[in-house]
Amino acid sequence: MLDLACGAGRHAIAAALLGAEVVAVDRDPSRLSEGQTEAKRRRADLGWVEADLERTWPDFGQFDVVLLFNYLDRQRMPLVAGLVKPGGVLLFETFLEIQRQLGWGPQQPAHLLKFGEIAGLVAPLTVRFGREAFEPADNAQWAAVASVVAQRTK
Repeated sequence: MLDLACGAGRHAIAAALLGAEVVAVDRDPSRLSEGQTEAKRRRADLGWVEADLERTWPDFGQFDVVLLFNYLDRQRMPLVAGLVKPGGVLLFETFLEIQRQLGWGPQQPAHLLKFGEIAGLVAPLTVRFGREAFEPADNAQWAAVASVVAQRTK
């Protein structure tokens, strides 16, 4: 499993604790260090890679599962889709434009999805599940998000 833009790796650590082989990627060395400390504390075994996803990507290979949460780079979505093995899935969730009205989170249009946009961004993967919702967030506020589970069928 590959967790792109993992931050401190909460999803990556959770997956590793469930037995997944995980590679966690982020550009921020302090967030990676925080994740490594937490993984060690919880006895989670996973790989950590420092890489700036806005620059040339290292060869990550392909994975059965790719996670991408709270990160949006429309131009690089074909690269993300290319990381998914045949039969594998992408779990992708990030904020909708209406999030700006909630007073927290990303504010720039480049970092916010339009309603109905997410399915087109994951092509050529096949959307198996998708939603757009308001939901409680970790910070005791509400979030406006779009999510998909998309599969590479070929």
